[in-house]
Amino acid sequence: MGDVWHQYKSAWIAAAVIIAGILLSLIIVPEDEQAVVIRGGKPVRVYNPFVPNAPYGETGAGVHWRIPGYERVERIDKRLLSVDMQSQQVLSTDQQRLNVDAYARYRIIDPIRMVQAAGTTARVTQQLEPILSSVVRQELGKRTFSSLLTADRGKAMANIRDLLDREAREYGAQVVDVRIKRADLPEGALESAFTRMRASREEEAKTISARGQRDAQIIRADAEAQAAKIYAEAFGKDPQFYDFYRAMQSYRVSFAKDGAGKTLLLSPDNAYLKHFKEP
Repeated sequence: MGDVWHQYKSAWIAAAVIIAGILLSLIIVPEDEQAVVIRGGKPVRVYNPFVPNAPYGETGAGVHWRIPGYERVERIDKRLLSVDMQSQQVLSTDQQRLNVDAYARYRIIDPIRMVQAAGTTARVTQQLEPILSSVVRQELGKRTFSSLLTADRGKAMANIRDLLDREAREYGAQVVDVRIKRADLPEGALESAFTRMRASREEEAKTISARGQRDAQIIRADAEAQAAKIYAEAFGKDPQFYDFYRAMQSYRVSFAKDGAGKTLLLSPDNAYLKHFKEP
């Protein structure tokens, strides 16, 4: 009886060892993870790698195998990861010191290279943070503060993304996007900057106004000269009519209704009244 119990016990132990070995050999890889199998410190294969535009469920997620105790698994997130830049000051081309906060979004597209270069995604993030700070200072240092308030800011972000992506490829990563959370002047400097910008715009407005007045005077003088020329040419064709026309204009002013009560003493043979004598 004791021998039978001992055989049953040995069988149960063997079965438990086999089951434990099978469980340790199983790798369950979800859709949002990549699994890198490492043997002897070197990556040998990847389960569920990132494939651009691959249909859902067709990149290798599910149950896989490994050799327990001989192979280990490094799990890598397939989703977008974030690297945040610590707030720092950047000197713009117009000598403005800006407090800048930025962040980048990246994903691991070459898990084997990532394991070889950094080991873990946390290490990749640590490596990319100073690089992000450097390219932000380099790119924003080429621009003025006012340009960051215009569409030129988008071009700056694209340049920063490209520069950071070039470095990230060394770690098997792809930088998808870079954004500036804040780019402000230090406390107290913002009002001073606005005052200078306002003074600059007012000076520019005065210059434009003066230029407009000058152009208006030139145009008015040209118009008056042309009008005088036209009048001279027209009246030159009939001097007697011109003399009569000018006399009528003078009479209208001299004998106007608003001049009631005004007395004019003129000799009857005065040249001024000659048109009253004409037929």
